[in-house]
Amino acid sequence: MIEAWLPDTLSGSAALGLIALSALTSAFTATFGIGGGVALITVLLLMLPPAVVLPLHGIVQAGSNAGRAAAMARDVHWRITAWFTAGAVVGVVLASMLFVTLPGDTLLVALSAFILWSLWMPRLKASALPVPGYAGVGAVATFLTLFLGATGPLVAAFWDPARLGRHGVVATHGAVMTVQHALKVVAFGFLGFAFGEWLPLIVAMIASGFVGTLVGKQLLGRLPEAVFAKVYKWVLTGLAIRLMVAGVFDL
Repeated sequence: MIEAWLPDTLSGSAALGLIALSALTSAFTATFGIGGGVALITVLLLMLPPAVVLPLHGIVQAGSNAGRAAAMARDVHWRITAWFTAGAVVGVVLASMLFVTLPGDTLLVALSAFILWSLWMPRLKASALPVPGYAGVGAVATFLTLFLGATGPLVAAFWDPARLGRHGVVATHGAVMTVQHALKVVAFGFLGFAFGEWLPLIVAMIASGFVGTLVGKQLLGRLPEAVFAKVYKWVLTGLAIRLMVAGVFDL
């Protein structure tokens, strides 16, 4: 029955799995600040081609992050969000001009390489960047997100918990990621992606993501991050390597 609401390329069981995954990854991000978007795009790439994954991931993440930003609105640093938005508009316009020239296999290899980088490269020290400098962060991160999808770990390097507080980091990250993914969705719409046939799945994933956010908000600061981080890191590493091998052999 559920298949009647889905594109031909996706089974009902796979759709239910993605809906559950959206809730889990949103809860993870709300609890630990980042990581859910990378997990979601990694699993999506195992099931669908990059040309579908990038816009689908963008709209689901826009909804998920909007829910987190709304639930934690009083902790959002709105001046940082405004400067980030100004740069993000520039970044998405420039990226839209280049996106159509990249083949799917190249995108898959780039995406898997970026996932491995985000998992294993040493973390940058928290940035004491002046607030107007977030325009540059928005421009670069939003440019890259059209090609790499989950650039949350890159943006996260510029948060300073001592300056914003843990709740401020999670809330502001949610706000700027909402902006970034929303702009990406608009760009993919102009580039011709047909969101209509995916709409029921998108709505269900956004709804389950909001539920996950509410759960994660309650868990924020209560769970041992080290235990989850180790399991998360190794599982996603294995999946990313599988994706890279597939992309290389296709090339």
